[in-house]
Amino acid sequence: MSTTLYGSRSTASLVVHWLLIELDVPHTLHLLDFDKQEQKSAEYLKLNPAGVVPTLVQDGQTITEAPAIVMHLADSHPAADLAPLPGSPARAQYYRWTLFMANTLQPAYRAWFYPPEIAGADNVEAVKQHARLKIESAWQRVADHLEANGPYLLGEKLSAADFLLTMLMRWSRNMPKPSDEWPALQAYAQHMKARPAFKEVYAREGLTDWT
Repeated sequence: MSTTLYGSRSTASLVVHWLLIELDVPHTLHLLDFDKQEQKSAEYLKLNPAGVVPTLVQDGQTITEAPAIVMHLADSHPAADLAPLPGSPARAQYYRWTLFMANTLQPAYRAWFYPPEIAGADNVEAVKQHARLKIESAWQRVADHLEANGPYLLGEKLSAADFLLTMLMRWSRNMPKPSDEWPALQAYAQHMKARPAFKEVYAREGLTDWT
């Protein structure tokens, strides 16, 4: 199977890159230069009209949206056991947490990092404050869940959702209250960052922060 990941260092493509390494999937990594706006080039927009990363191309099939790619990779590599069986109670919780991240955390981060998109340049601080409160509220909810039901999102069982959550925790590293300030989340992140594939993806992308 031919697999190509289009991404950029330290963006949402990190979780896909990490999971490809974790699953030992042979792949080609095509890093786009955001400073040169390569993600907005005509060639790339044919693959991903939104002009964002990640985009995964496997044997001619194009898949976008990081949570969707993560779930697809987990389902297409059942031997790794990173996704519960369809129809099972655990599968419902897997959907719950993955969609929580996609619908709650990711849009709030978008507002934090790109506030003019939401309400214009005159309302940047108000947008960022609202986004910060939403993100911190979400982290409190996840921390409470892990304290009661951990060590992973699905209890004793590691799933692909944990990879996505770890990446989103990393995004908060320079915020006023990083996710690591919650003890349950800090312990969780340290456990995930100890995985060999995490260290490998950091090495391949040349990342040194949040180690």
